[in-house]
Amino acid sequence: MQYICIDIGGTSIKYGIIDQNFNIIFKNSIPTEAHLGKNGILNKIFNIIEECKSQCNPKGVCISTAGMVDCEKGSIIYANELIPNYTGTNIKDEVEKKYNIPCEVENDVNCAGLAEANKGAGINSKTCFCITVGTGIGGCILLNGKIFRGSGGAGCVGYLPINNNKFESLAAASVLTRNIAHRKNLENISGEDIFNLYEQGDKICKEEIEKMINYLSIGIASICYIVSPDTIIIGGGIMARFDIIEPLLNEALNKNIIPQIRKNVILKCAKFKNDAGMIGALCNFLQRN
Repeated sequence: MQYICIDIGGTSIKYGIIDQNFNIIFKNSIPTEAHLGKNGILNKIFNIIEECKSQCNPKGVCISTAGMVDCEKGSIIYANELIPNYTGTNIKDEVEKKYNIPCEVENDVNCAGLAEANKGAGINSKTCFCITVGTGIGGCILLNGKIFRGSGGAGCVGYLPINNNKFESLAAASVLTRNIAHRKNLENISGEDIFNLYEQGDKICKEEIEKMINYLSIGIASICYIVSPDTIIIGGGIMARFDIIEPLLNEALNKNIIPQIRKNVILKCAKFKNDAGMIGALCNFLQRN
């Protein structure tokens, strides 16, 4: 059995055909062109389905998307101005009416968490917390491989208050690059360049990375005191340098979490990276069907 899996992000839409054993048969990506709004996104979804249907007989369409999602209805509860008119879009209905194929829709951070908890770094974890560190900070709680939603917003750690600010306003990767660019009088700087400079002993990069790590550890400590996970999985492009981040973050966590709780928490790097949304979308589909 094969499934069409689509991961809708702010800048690109990744898609592919994945079988029931999570083998990726085919994958590709196209620009989101988010400014085209709801109709632009739907047309791209339809074009992707047509392309993939020419290669397989899909048993379902599995969608991961930016925005808050009502996964029961398969609709977008809220999306910011990045994708105009996306709020209220019922993707599940649109796809099922047009193609008569089952469709399930889930938030992209939740899909990344489902991928890691079921097929990636969090396999065998009973209580797993996944964090994505990018433009902002997202998170989700997974209990025995399934999303814990609370009343609907569980895991939205980016809004955690820290020092009269938001967690993501202090510890996101975008904050790191912005701060370093400002201090070096540059228009912008890449994460790759930042970590290369750090390895060369650059004072500004060292200070800003250590500052980010400190705030990350404070946010993660708060999560640990509330949720007490056995596994914390961190994803996002910045984790390409997990070799640098891991020892620094473990050291900071040792200072910010009492030993009785810290000893039960393992820090891991996300496995799937760019494929996480598609893999997680399939996990969600199979759990719901």
